[in-house]
Amino acid sequence: MVQKDYPLYETTVFKDFRVMTENVAKKYPDRIAISYKKDPRDTQTIDVTYTEARDYIRNMGTELISMGCRDKHVALIGESSYQWVCSYFSLMSIGSVVVPLDRDYPAEEISDIIMKAECDFVFYSSAIEEKIEQVKIKAPGVKTFICMGNAAMKGAQDLSDIEARGKERYQQGDNAYYDYEIDPERLATIVFTSGTTRKGKGVMLSQKNIVSDMTQGMYLFSISPKTMCLLPPHHTFGSTVNYVGHFAQGSTIFLSSGLKYILNEMKEQQPIHLVLVPLFVETIYKKIWSTADKSGKTKALRMLIKFSNFLRKCGIDLRRKLFKSILDSLGGKLEMIICGGAKLNQEIIDTFEAFGITILNGYGITECAPLISCNRNKYQKQGSVGVPIIGELVKIKDPDENGEGEICVKGPNVMLGYYKDQEATAEAFDEEGYFKTGDYGKLDDEGWIYITGRLKNLIILSNGKNVYPEEIENEISGIFGVSECVVYEGESKSQKKKEVIVAEIYPDFEGLKARGIEDVQAYFENEIKNINSKMVPYKAVKMVKIRNEEFTKNTSRKILRFVINKSID
Repeated sequence: MVQKDYPLYETTVFKDFRVMTENVAKKYPDRIAISYKKDPRDTQTIDVTYTEARDYIRNMGTELISMGCRDKHVALIGESSYQWVCSYFSLMSIGSVVVPLDRDYPAEEISDIIMKAECDFVFYSSAIEEKIEQVKIKAPGVKTFICMGNAAMKGAQDLSDIEARGKERYQQGDNAYYDYEIDPERLATIVFTSGTTRKGKGVMLSQKNIVSDMTQGMYLFSISPKTMCLLPPHHTFGSTVNYVGHFAQGSTIFLSSGLKYILNEMKEQQPIHLVLVPLFVETIYKKIWSTADKSGKTKALRMLIKFSNFLRKCGIDLRRKLFKSILDSLGGKLEMIICGGAKLNQEIIDTFEAFGITILNGYGITECAPLISCNRNKYQKQGSVGVPIIGELVKIKDPDENGEGEICVKGPNVMLGYYKDQEATAEAFDEEGYFKTGDYGKLDDEGWIYITGRLKNLIILSNGKNVYPEEIENEISGIFGVSECVVYEGESKSQKKKEVIVAEIYPDFEGLKARGIEDVQAYFENEIKNINSKMVPYKAVKMVKIRNEEFTKNTSRKILRFVINKSID
């Protein structure tokens, strides 16, 4: 779908988190801001209006100021919840430095990061209190533990009690929450990346980084009045795009109870759009085809897609009727998915478009708060991750003959640096002040970004040719029966050097069995031969390895390449 030169969308401009929560409460006082379930099995949701959320955030902040939380580093650990969102917004509004952490980290790693980030306060979910008991011992520097639930740990305080005391203070005339002048350019949050090739670093972001990323990014695409949050809150894609971006625009956010409840919740909540990472989109895509396989309707579905696409070329759009059963399984109202975090296979994008669901593929990185670019609702380019957000400069460093080189970014959304790591900070920027993303790609004549691969994953052959594993992985992921795939240069223990490009695949064994495919190795070798025939010879996959379990992943569900055994002997 391409429609050039259509106007920018309206957006809400705000300078900091406190202004954001005040503005939206005034504009949409009775609109539901956040909706959630205390128990996934509940039939009713708890709905919180924008006015109620603003009051909760303000009351909490008022008491936290009296507790000495201002200017302190505060760890925020837990699942997506109303309390997590309000804690994040409140801490940012009173001048604390928020350190969001993954609740799935082991206690030792949480303790290490808390000590490295010099946290005085820890906000935590009651679901992980047993883990926090260990953290309390391992991180003796923490002065205060606050439970976003009912605390059982000795010495911990309940967030509900803090909010109640703050409410009383405010009603008695304590105006400290509003009197504080926020400096949008100072350090506001430290986000520790979960690296796939080495240990993560602490990315320092200001409120200006986050706010500008959303105010300038939201000009490019239009969001609907209701969405579901499926992303982890400690990740910037979740906290910035799902929370800040949607809250500021007055979109109702339903907080999902978790992966196992997604499909049922989608049917119940009927979201109009979603913000997802590729893994979730791929899961939904495979579920659709798996269902078609089990019912013997795969061939009929493919024919229906061709018929629908033909009608659309004639100006007739019957997708909502032709694919009603599929759309109903996703709630019936889903129109758009904003997808970022990694490149998404074009076949998946095209298939969802055929069903009547537009996928806007985007590009982001934690160091850029995170949004860098995105396709637009009515202006998309195949294979591209979109156009840069307003006010951002993008260049290709040291481009080769094909115009490909390292993608570099400069703008108000780019981080302040890495926490307590001046050397890494200096290495991350070039002489012109551009942040070096570590991603390889190119720009077209309209400035749209195309990603080739990750610099650290690049395979350099003995003949000097460069092979980007992601390019080949993208092709292989389109083969039926591929759940996960990693491409790399195999290492021979018996020989000093043996150049072999290996495709290691974790299959969908159940799906293959349903189609009567028993010799999995032979099946994939044959499919990859077809892919090799379409590629230049030096990119050909020479070995296919089948694995019986998923690849090891980090907490952002990205495959850890450095732990893969690359031996080919």
